[in-house]
Amino acid sequence: MNKQQLVANLQATLEDYRMTRGEKRALKESVGGQSQSDRDSLRHEAFELARAELTNPQAVEVTKWLEAVVKLLVIEPSSSDVQSEAFFSPEDNCVAKLVALLMLARSSIDICVFTITDDRIASAILDAHRRKVAIRIITDDEKAKDLGSDVFHLKEMGVPVRTDQDPDHMHHKYALFDRKRLLTGSYNWTRSAALRNEENFIVTNETKLVDRFAAHFDRLWRKY
Repeated sequence: MNKQQLVANLQATLEDYRMTRGEKRALKESVGGQSQSDRDSLRHEAFELARAELTNPQAVEVTKWLEAVVKLLVIEPSSSDVQSEAFFSPEDNCVAKLVALLMLARSSIDICVFTITDDRIASAILDAHRRKVAIRIITDDEKAKDLGSDVFHLKEMGVPVRTDQDPDHMHHKYALFDRKRLLTGSYNWTRSAALRNEENFIVTNETKLVDRFAAHFDRLWRKY
């Protein structure tokens, strides 16, 4: 099945703002032979379809549909497999990958980033917070005050936030998802990073790296 047919099938499942078991089964079968790159491309199309519907009063149902699609399009590694991917902006759809990781998290998200100004990412963080995912954010105190920063809004909505309160910058850009996946690289969580800057990040489930970054996050959380 080609991409155009897959997108048409996706659009059909969005008509009633929900995905039935039969539709999930059919989609899973149709993408069975697709590479992760092809799945990422289809996921981008799903985000575009959902974005066009977000002004609808049933927007909450749209996000549930999108979450179901994202789950089906991610190839889950077995417990013994180490899987790492590299993403480069602006040619790769970095924000779609980042939002997908936020949406797939089930128990915890630890975010340690210099700045957050991309509203798409902030919205996904809030969605996870509403799902009762335990979220913690560490960020730079000066960048948190920038025009367009989403940090204080997230804090007002109940997301735990800590800043460095230091003349030097807290310049890290990494996140941990369920303490099983690590995202790290130069990528700032901003629109300019998504659209214009030369940026990168990797996503890995390599246990030693995940554990090292988790320990570092815990140390900074205690420090700040």
